[in-house]
Amino acid sequence: MAVTPRGTTPVPPDARPRLTVLSGPSGVGKSTVVAHMRKVHPEVWLSVSATTRKPRPGERHGVQYFFVDDEEFDKLVANGELLEWAEFAGNRYGTPRQAVLERLEAGEPVLLEIDLQGARLVRESMPEAQLVFLAPPSWDELVRRLTGRGTEAPDVIERRLTAAKVELAAEAEFDTTLVNTSVEDVARELLALMRVV
Repeated sequence: MAVTPRGTTPVPPDARPRLTVLSGPSGVGKSTVVAHMRKVHPEVWLSVSATTRKPRPGERHGVQYFFVDDEEFDKLVANGELLEWAEFAGNRYGTPRQAVLERLEAGEPVLLEIDLQGARLVRESMPEAQLVFLAPPSWDELVRRLTGRGTEAPDVIERRLTAAKVELAAEAEFDTTLVNTSVEDVARELLALMRVV
Protein backbone atom coordinates (compact mmCIF):
# COMPACT_ATOMS: atom_id res chain seq x y z
CA MET A 1 0.00 0.00 0.00
CA ALA A 2 1.42 3.39 -0.96
CA VAL A 3 1.73 5.99 1.75
CA THR A 4 1.05 9.58 0.75
CA PRO A 5 3.66 11.97 2.21
CA ARG A 6 2.18 14.14 4.92
CA GLY A 7 0.92 17.50 3.75
CA THR A 8 0.63 16.66 0.04
CA THR A 9 -3.13 16.04 0.11
CA PRO A 10 -5.72 17.31 2.56
CA VAL A 11 -6.54 14.98 5.44
CA PRO A 12 -10.19 13.81 5.55
CA PRO A 13 -12.17 15.95 8.02
CA ASP A 14 -12.97 13.04 10.36
CA ALA A 15 -9.26 12.17 10.64
CA ARG A 16 -8.09 15.70 11.38
CA PRO A 17 -7.04 16.70 14.87
CA ARG A 18 -9.23 19.31 16.51
CA LEU A 19 -7.94 22.73 17.34
CA THR A 20 -6.97 22.73 21.04
CA VAL A 21 -7.21 25.95 23.03
CA LEU A 22 -5.29 26.27 26.30
CA SER A 23 -6.48 29.05 28.54
CA GLY A 24 -6.46 30.01 32.19
CA PRO A 25 -5.63 32.90 34.47
CA SER A 26 -2.53 35.00 33.96
CA GLY A 27 0.43 33.50 35.85
CA VAL A 28 -0.96 29.96 35.94
CA GLY A 29 1.95 28.67 33.82
CA LYS A 30 0.45 28.30 30.35
CA SER A 31 3.65 29.41 28.57
CA THR A 32 5.82 27.15 30.73
CA VAL A 33 3.63 24.10 30.03
CA VAL A 34 3.56 24.84 26.29
CA ALA A 35 7.35 25.39 26.12
CA HIS A 36 7.97 22.04 27.84
CA MET A 37 5.45 20.25 25.65
CA ARG A 38 6.98 21.60 22.45
CA LYS A 39 10.47 20.61 23.56
CA VAL A 40 9.26 17.01 23.92
CA HIS A 41 6.90 17.09 20.90
CA PRO A 42 8.07 19.76 18.43
CA GLU A 43 5.50 18.54 15.88
CA VAL A 44 2.76 20.27 17.88
CA TRP A 45 2.24 23.58 16.14
CA LEU A 46 1.69 26.55 18.42
CA SER A 47 0.04 29.52 16.83
CA VAL A 48 2.06 32.71 17.28
CA SER A 49 -0.17 35.63 18.25
CA ALA A 50 0.07 39.17 17.03
CA THR A 51 0.29 41.78 19.78
CA THR A 52 0.61 45.51 20.23
CA ARG A 53 2.61 44.90 23.43
CA LYS A 54 6.29 45.82 23.41
CA PRO A 55 8.70 42.86 23.52
CA ARG A 56 9.98 41.74 26.92
CA PRO A 57 13.72 41.02 27.28
CA GLY A 58 14.66 37.98 25.20
CA GLU A 59 11.45 37.94 23.12
CA ARG A 60 11.82 37.88 19.34
CA HIS A 61 9.43 38.93 16.59
CA GLY A 62 7.79 35.89 15.00
CA VAL A 63 8.87 33.56 17.82
CA GLN A 64 6.97 34.52 20.98
CA TYR A 65 4.73 37.04 19.18
CA PHE A 66 4.37 39.05 16.03
CA PHE A 67 4.93 42.53 17.46
CA VAL A 68 2.83 45.06 15.54
CA ASP A 69 1.77 48.65 16.08
CA ASP A 70 -1.84 49.76 16.56
CA GLU A 71 -2.31 50.64 12.91
CA GLU A 72 -1.15 47.20 11.74
CA PHE A 73 -3.41 45.51 14.29
CA ASP A 74 -6.39 47.59 13.12
CA LYS A 75 -5.77 46.35 9.56
CA LEU A 76 -5.68 42.69 10.70
CA VAL A 77 -9.03 43.15 12.47
CA ALA A 78 -10.62 45.08 9.59
CA ASN A 79 -9.55 42.45 7.04
CA GLY A 80 -10.89 39.54 9.13
CA GLU A 81 -7.40 38.06 9.39
CA LEU A 82 -7.69 37.19 13.09
CA LEU A 83 -9.49 34.11 14.42
CA GLU A 84 -9.92 35.95 17.70
CA TRP A 85 -8.53 39.00 19.39
CA ALA A 86 -8.76 40.63 22.78
CA GLU A 87 -7.45 43.59 24.73
CA PHE A 88 -5.67 42.99 28.01
CA ALA A 89 -3.75 45.38 30.27
CA GLY A 90 -3.82 48.06 27.58
CA ASN A 91 -2.48 45.84 24.78
CA ARG A 92 -4.21 43.85 22.05
CA TYR A 93 -3.52 40.20 21.20
CA GLY A 94 -4.87 38.17 18.29
CA THR A 95 -4.53 34.82 16.52
CA PRO A 96 -3.79 34.92 12.77
CA ARG A 97 -6.59 32.86 11.15
CA GLN A 98 -5.02 31.56 7.92
CA ALA A 99 -2.03 29.77 9.48
CA VAL A 100 -4.30 27.88 11.92
CA LEU A 101 -6.65 26.73 9.17
CA GLU A 102 -3.77 25.60 6.93
CA ARG A 103 -2.19 23.48 9.68
CA LEU A 104 -5.50 21.85 10.59
CA GLU A 105 -6.20 21.16 6.92
CA ALA A 106 -2.83 19.38 6.71
CA GLY A 107 -3.73 17.19 9.69
CA GLU A 108 -1.30 18.76 12.13
CA PRO A 109 -2.19 19.19 15.82
CA VAL A 110 -2.67 22.90 16.52
CA LEU A 111 -2.52 24.54 19.92
CA LEU A 112 -3.61 28.06 20.84
CA GLU A 113 -2.49 29.54 24.14
CA ILE A 114 -4.88 32.44 24.71
CA ASP A 115 -6.91 34.26 27.35
CA LEU A 116 -10.53 33.66 28.37
CA GLN A 117 -11.98 36.28 26.02
CA GLY A 118 -10.08 34.75 23.10
CA ALA A 119 -11.18 31.22 24.04
CA ARG A 120 -14.82 32.35 24.02
CA LEU A 121 -14.40 33.89 20.55
CA VAL A 122 -12.81 30.69 19.22
CA ARG A 123 -15.73 28.69 20.65
CA GLU A 124 -18.10 30.95 18.69
CA SER A 125 -16.24 30.72 15.38
CA MET A 126 -15.04 27.10 15.70
CA PRO A 127 -17.47 25.18 17.96
CA GLU A 128 -15.57 21.95 17.29
CA ALA A 129 -12.46 23.30 19.05
CA GLN A 130 -11.41 21.62 22.30
CA LEU A 131 -11.13 24.12 25.17
CA VAL A 132 -8.77 23.21 28.01
CA PHE A 133 -8.63 25.25 31.22
CA LEU A 134 -5.34 25.36 33.11
CA ALA A 135 -6.03 25.94 36.79
CA PRO A 136 -3.57 26.81 39.58
CA PRO A 137 -3.19 24.43 42.55
CA SER A 138 -4.56 27.26 44.75
CA TRP A 139 -5.29 30.99 44.73
CA ASP A 140 -2.27 31.65 46.99
CA GLU A 141 0.02 29.88 44.53
CA LEU A 142 -1.34 31.97 41.64
CA VAL A 143 -0.71 35.19 43.60
CA ARG A 144 2.84 34.01 44.38
CA ARG A 145 3.56 33.26 40.71
CA LEU A 146 2.20 36.60 39.50
CA THR A 147 4.05 38.71 42.06
CA GLY A 148 7.23 36.64 41.75
CA ARG A 149 7.74 37.41 38.04
CA GLY A 150 9.24 40.79 38.82
CA THR A 151 8.55 41.99 35.26
CA GLU A 152 5.47 44.12 35.86
CA ALA A 153 4.45 47.19 37.85
CA PRO A 154 2.23 46.72 40.94
CA ASP A 155 -0.82 48.24 39.19
CA VAL A 156 -0.47 45.74 36.31
CA ILE A 157 -0.20 42.86 38.80
CA GLU A 158 -3.33 44.13 40.55
CA ARG A 159 -5.21 44.20 37.23
CA ARG A 160 -4.03 40.66 36.48
CA LEU A 161 -5.22 39.41 39.88
CA THR A 162 -8.62 41.04 39.38
CA ALA A 163 -8.86 39.46 35.92
CA ALA A 164 -7.74 36.09 37.34
CA LYS A 165 -10.77 35.97 39.66
CA VAL A 166 -13.08 36.42 36.65
CA GLU A 167 -11.12 33.84 34.63
CA LEU A 168 -11.25 31.25 37.42
CA ALA A 169 -15.03 31.69 37.64
CA ALA A 170 -15.31 30.74 33.93
CA GLU A 171 -13.78 27.27 34.34
CA ALA A 172 -17.15 25.55 33.74
CA GLU A 173 -17.22 26.91 30.16
CA PHE A 174 -14.31 24.65 29.22
CA ASP A 175 -14.37 21.02 28.06
CA THR A 176 -11.57 19.90 30.37
CA THR A 177 -9.65 21.27 33.36
CA LEU A 178 -6.01 20.45 34.11
CA VAL A 179 -4.48 21.55 37.43
CA ASN A 180 -0.92 22.80 37.07
CA THR A 181 0.80 20.98 39.93
CA SER A 182 3.56 19.65 37.67
CA VAL A 183 4.59 21.06 34.29
CA GLU A 184 5.61 17.60 33.04
CA ASP A 185 2.33 15.97 34.09
CA VAL A 186 0.15 18.72 32.63
CA ALA A 187 2.10 18.68 29.35
CA ARG A 188 1.63 14.90 29.14
CA GLU A 189 -2.13 15.18 29.83
CA LEU A 190 -2.48 17.95 27.26
CA LEU A 191 -0.67 15.88 24.64
CA ALA A 192 -2.98 12.95 25.39
CA LEU A 193 -6.01 15.22 24.88
CA MET A 194 -4.53 16.31 21.56
CA ARG A 195 -3.84 12.63 20.74
CA VAL A 196 -0.17 13.33 20.03
CA VAL A 197 1.23 10.65 22.40
